[in-house]
Amino acid sequence: MGNYCILVADDDDGIRESVAEVLESEGYTVVTAGDGAAALSAATHADPKLILLDLRMPLLDGAGFMRELDKRGVDVPILVMTAAEDNDYVESEFRPAGFVGKPFDLEELLSAVDRVTTQAA
Repeated sequence: MGNYCILVADDDDGIRESVAEVLESEGYTVVTAGDGAAALSAATHADPKLILLDLRMPLLDGAGFMRELDKRGVDVPILVMTAAEDNDYVESEFRPAGFVGKPFDLEELLSAVDRVTTQAA
């Protein structure tokens, strides 16, 4: 995967670190952020090719983050990581590349990442 950079944005340290570790073991470059404001900064400076996004974060939630990305013209596929059952609003307004339910199976997460990175290649 070489320089395929993935941004992992989640306020849960354990989730963020374990997802980053798994992705790095698969050969991806990983940038992490613990809140929406840090994620927005990373998304505009690190040039990720994919964003794994938690919807419920401090400072700027997932929906606010996606709105700000749109305003800045940053077009990056987003996989939403969420425990929420009702994702219709996010689906209709933002059209993410997919959803990964929490708590997630790491194999399921990797297959979702592979699907999106393969489509983008």
